[in-house]
Amino acid sequence: MEQTKRIIQISLPVTGEEEWHATKEPLMTGWLTSGPKVSEFEKLFATRHQVKHAFAVTSATTALHLALVALNVGPGDEVIVPAFTWVSTANVVLYCGAIVVFADVDPVTFNIDMNDLKRRITPKTKAIIPVHLFGLCADIDAIKSLAPNIPIIEDGACAAGAGYKGKPAGGLGDIGCFSFHPRKSVTTGEGGMVTTNNDQLAELIGMLRNHGASISEEQRHKGPKPYILPEFNLMGFNYRMTDLQGAVGVVQIKKLDKFIDEREKWAAFYDKELSQIEWISVPKFDRSVYKHGWQSYVLLIDEKKSPMKRNDIMEYLQQHGISTRPGTHAVHMLGFYASKYNIKASDFPGAQAANDLSMSIPLHNRMSPEDFEYIVNVIKNIK
Repeated sequence: MEQTKRIIQISLPVTGEEEWHATKEPLMTGWLTSGPKVSEFEKLFATRHQVKHAFAVTSATTALHLALVALNVGPGDEVIVPAFTWVSTANVVLYCGAIVVFADVDPVTFNIDMNDLKRRITPKTKAIIPVHLFGLCADIDAIKSLAPNIPIIEDGACAAGAGYKGKPAGGLGDIGCFSFHPRKSVTTGEGGMVTTNNDQLAELIGMLRNHGASISEEQRHKGPKPYILPEFNLMGFNYRMTDLQGAVGVVQIKKLDKFIDEREKWAAFYDKELSQIEWISVPKFDRSVYKHGWQSYVLLIDEKKSPMKRNDIMEYLQQHGISTRPGTHAVHMLGFYASKYNIKASDFPGAQAANDLSMSIPLHNRMSPEDFEYIVNVIKNIK
């Protein structure tokens, strides 16, 4: 019998019997749209992240869009976004008719560079969206000291369970936004969450995600007069999560800390083994300040010392059954944004370096100890 070739995926969600059985209740009751399971998921997420309000939505992209709309961002406003992030962080600014202002990143942390951020702030700056990239929180206090009166929207798409100075992501700025895509540590298939401690913003976000309705579908149907339609005094959106997803989220969020603890253990293994290689930089951060969420484990390749180029290393690993990816992309180098704002790759050298030299290797909760040891051994044998 031919032996199956070993393939270690870059990421796999941990789902199974428990998640499958959780979907039975909404299927049997017929309550499939946003309802009691979503409400339960929101409460659990808010408690874990120590925030007053949490709103489940369809994705982190729609979460970010709602955050900007709630802050009344519109045409002529500027929103500062790291140049190295997933494209949606910038796209949502354009959804509002506002102007994307890129700031460079620190290639050591992959997060927004404070020196460059300072240069990008103008009287037109309406919001700053620091990204907690790969699960490492941005230095929020430094941002607040540079821009004390500018709202901060945390792009925590990768940062469920992450923390900064003893406080969870999602309550560090004015609004937090999370993702439950299958590449994240916990998943609902697709999905997102908006968090805030601001009651006024919470009221707006709750209406905006539900067409602008003054009360939710669940409140109306369970109220004394379900036949009376709500008031619509805002133009809103249909960004509601389904109760099928909410049921999965209830199961997944209870596993979050276990998942992160396992990833932390194997990230430390990678640190120990791979930091010995002169052409690799492993993630560096102050553990007394930051609790990493470990959505991804991302290396930086020094091509002046490495035996081959980053892309050739990725090809070599692929041939040996190890999936890799660039950390993410530099948005200012994508054709649309380069053309729209007439930007050169070299305008943001930190983001350019991260784009060209970062490499994410597998770190997820369906890997075995043998998988981790195999990856380390293959990398060490690259000549």
